[in-house]
Amino acid sequence: MVITIPLVLLLAVVLALLLRFRALGAGAAVAAALFGFYLAGTGASDNVTQLVTAITGALAGIGR
Repeated sequence: MVITIPLVLLLAVVLALLLRFRALGAGAAVAAALFGFYLAGTGASDNVTQLVTAITGALAGIGR
């Protein structure tokens, strides 16, 4: 049985947990989110997308 979870949802849950357990302050969370939005608008977004795709593909291959 394969369960798929969107990466955005997974990262949102991680961020919420970090805020909940005070491992990350609200200011740092906002800075990280803004960095992600600005990074998506740069030329590096294609490289980041390829890297994340490769990592998720490798992790999916481990479970088989």
